[in-house]
Amino acid sequence: MESPKGSAKVTIFGNDYHIQAEEDPEYIEMIARYVDDKMRELQGKSTVSSTTKIAILVAMNIADDLHRAKGEHGTEQHLVDQRAEELAVLLEDAVDD
Repeated sequence: MESPKGSAKVTIFGNDYHIQAEEDPEYIEMIARYVDDKMRELQGKSTVSSTTKIAILVAMNIADDLHRAKGEHGTEQHLVDQRAEELAVLLEDAVDD
């Protein structure tokens, strides 16, 4: 594993964290803001007051978003692969003529 090239001090839901990662500090800060925004959004919509429960619910929502996006990408990739195979057959037929 590569050594971290970026580090950033971020605040998520009122707690400070020092994050080291392979990504640039700006990216780390952007992701932290995203998580913080999601937690605050859920807090505003919910009666849940436990920070841990809010964090878990947000993690579940983000995981669901990721899972759905991967599924959509997989479906799109399957269609691209299928079309590529069809085009390869057409090309072979055209070359054979």
